[in-house]
Amino acid sequence: MKLAIIGDFRKENATHVATNSALQHSIDFLGADLDFSWVHTTTIHHGFNPDDYQGFLIAPGSPYASMENVLEVIRFARLHLVPTLGTCGGFQHMIIEYARSVLKVADATHAETDPYASRLVITPLSCSLVGQRLDVSVLPGSRAFALVGASFTANYYCNFGLNPEYAAALDASGFRITGTDADGEVRILELDGHPFFMGTLFVPQASSTKERPQPLVTGFLEAVVVYSNP
Repeated sequence: MKLAIIGDFRKENATHVATNSALQHSIDFLGADLDFSWVHTTTIHHGFNPDDYQGFLIAPGSPYASMENVLEVIRFARLHLVPTLGTCGGFQHMIIEYARSVLKVADATHAETDPYASRLVITPLSCSLVGQRLDVSVLPGSRAFALVGASFTANYYCNFGLNPEYAAALDASGFRITGTDADGEVRILELDGHPFFMGTLFVPQASSTKERPQPLVTGFLEAVVVYSNP
């Protein structure tokens, strides 16, 4: 089994290092025969074949070197039902892809890369969450609820999030809001009818340890194993 981490790895980025560690923690916990590797966003059209992978983790650390290539992989994973977890920047770009493809907001984009665009579905947060640990309330009956329960504390590294104007449309169309903060702001999204397609504004990888692998990461890898062995 092979998992692709879609992002531009930087060894000085703590969330990238945490991603590698968290995946290994969960692989060891599951005893899974699973290899993971980073795929730089500029190489996606140079020898990268999404069919070779049984799961995708859309990494934190945007802006990506190629936003459009990241959106292409996300679209492939959504349409082909390949298990996918997106965190921080990954969460944000899963929303952009969905807004463009499903909500038909063709020019939906990100304030980080195009701050003056007319259709910003990702906008600056009212208060930066970089370095904060905040509680998340989880919707009963959701996959996240089955993995982490009604609430937990999450690590954040972001300055951008979902434009609240698009929250109701996302939820009504099937990209459901399953986690919120104390103010009701969206923190987890899950796609109905998909084996695992989840975005989190926080970075669950950052709280993983060898002794206590992060449940959302473990649940994601369990979905990858199931997908690999239909």
